[in-house]
Amino acid sequence: MCGICGIVKPRRGEPVSEELLAALCRTITHRGPDDQGLFVEGNVGFGTRRLSIIDLVTGHQPLSNEDGSVWVAYNGEIYNFADLREELIGRGHAFRTKSDTETIAHGYEEWGDACVERFRGMFVFAVWDRAKGRVLIGRDRLGIKPLYYTLLEDRTLVFGSELKTVIAHPGVRRRLSHRALDLYLTLEYIPAPHSIFEGIFKLPAGHTLAYKDGEVSVQKYWDIEPEAAGPGSDGAERGKPPRLEEAMDRLYDLLKESVKLRLVSDVPLGAFLSGGIDSSIIVGLMRELGASPLKTFSIGFKDQSYNELEYARAIARRFETDHEELILEPKALELTEKHIRHLDEPFGDFSIFPTYLVSEMARAKVTVALSGDGGDEVFGGYEHYQAQKLARLPLVAAGAKLAGPFVRRLRPAPEKKGAKNKLRRFVGGFNHAAGTGHFRWMMFQSARSKARLYTPALRAELGGTKDIRKHEPFASIFGRLGGFDRINRELYLDLKTYLPDDILVKVDRMSMAVSLEARVPLLDHKVVEYAFSLPGIWKVHGLTTKWLFKKTAERLLPKENIYKKKEGFSIPIKHWLGKELKELMLETLSEERIREGGLFEYPAVRRMIGLHLQGRENYSHELWSLLVFELWRGKYL
Repeated sequence: MCGICGIVKPRRGEPVSEELLAALCRTITHRGPDDQGLFVEGNVGFGTRRLSIIDLVTGHQPLSNEDGSVWVAYNGEIYNFADLREELIGRGHAFRTKSDTETIAHGYEEWGDACVERFRGMFVFAVWDRAKGRVLIGRDRLGIKPLYYTLLEDRTLVFGSELKTVIAHPGVRRRLSHRALDLYLTLEYIPAPHSIFEGIFKLPAGHTLAYKDGEVSVQKYWDIEPEAAGPGSDGAERGKPPRLEEAMDRLYDLLKESVKLRLVSDVPLGAFLSGGIDSSIIVGLMRELGASPLKTFSIGFKDQSYNELEYARAIARRFETDHEELILEPKALELTEKHIRHLDEPFGDFSIFPTYLVSEMARAKVTVALSGDGGDEVFGGYEHYQAQKLARLPLVAAGAKLAGPFVRRLRPAPEKKGAKNKLRRFVGGFNHAAGTGHFRWMMFQSARSKARLYTPALRAELGGTKDIRKHEPFASIFGRLGGFDRINRELYLDLKTYLPDDILVKVDRMSMAVSLEARVPLLDHKVVEYAFSLPGIWKVHGLTTKWLFKKTAERLLPKENIYKKKEGFSIPIKHWLGKELKELMLETLSEERIREGGLFEYPAVRRMIGLHLQGRENYSHELWSLLVFELWRGKYL
């Protein structure tokens, strides 16, 4: 596990500065505290920071093939590297190390750009092909590992694992992308290929980038194919599905194989354990596969409405793990500062706090931790899938629209506030276009609220507050939905956007902030492909989420963990904004600073603050997103 960076000039004979390359590399020391490596050959420079996991002695990077004609810088894990290594040796390639990095070098020699299709794992790699004068960069299928890049005015390519690496180059201009800002305030994250800066891009998941003589070409090499999906919830036949028992057996075997692959490590290894079905099945499979010692780590909260520790303890007892817990204290100011420093661009998902803290706790004992992320997007675990089903019922939709004003005036007892917020979110979803699918319940700014919040100058720059479907990447993704059944359609939307650009960003940045490698077995591409080949009604069955996954888990887990109410991995940010973060919010979102920024109308901001602090409305999502952006703007612009 590492961080990588690179500078590639368009013309040979213009050498890359090793000093500048080293400076870029130092910005991601936290991703790889064990070693730094630099490779400079004329107009090409690669840099790596290494967190040693596999082949601790001879795995130094960048690394080349036998004659030095192919060089590799690499971040991630290729879990099937041992099998590929044997195949490549059989084809005449000679290996000097036991690292998976060298498999990439020889794999590129043997298969060219198609080598990326042979790799099973999480990765971003850069290959310099001296003979062709060309760089190839590949990102894993699901987007577990990140890559940012830009072209300078002289067509020099600058790339890195994090945005901070790219903007450390003195030739990179920092210009706010108003489109990315709009997407961020709408969704709480910035989807690829956008970044918060104009002209700096994220390489999308499942894509490669080729660079030669100042020209960039980005190509998709992997996707879920709609025709692979099984019979739809609308009854349309797409082929005969397996029997339910056969599907569960196959899924269980794939999950077990995926976990087994991710147990390969030359350093101590453990698992995050929330007590929910995703992390619990991973811990159970680790025990079944003989992982020992089996260390597990959980986060809890003093606020019992956000606490799931009892479920995590039950799993730890069942599988006899070496279990540790941490009760989260509201060190909100300290955590917010770390949040801004490690993310580089605005990011509004509250659960970044517990993700950081459980990673920090785990890092004190292990270097690798398995995580349950991805299960909701692959197997149908979110409430917004239920909401989308309900919204298709004419009576429910009509009733929700009529109930809107009444729901907004509700003043429930404190113990009922969670239910009121869910009802408010459901009703509020009908303010968005039905054609956006379940994104209706994942948007935090409607066209009406943006019209109040955005200044005329910002609205003019954006060309108005357009439907999200008119922007990339959503336009292309929505264009592929026709071949999926209704449920798989909703899952595909999240698989291509929310998963790589929110969930996996959170996990990568917060684990790497403390030099911990997080592995995600539920996102093995073979597991994902099989899940999407099954009927959507096996995932969201009636209003039961993750139905097939839960039925499969019954052979391993206690039912109280499988069928418990879903809580999510979040924090009481609503209360923090009224207490620990109140002063910071009032200072950062002051009239002077808002007007100075020229992007937002202060009366709209003042109204949200007032209603939130009075307890009349819950504007935690909107205010947190604005607070994060203004803190980011002060630091980076």
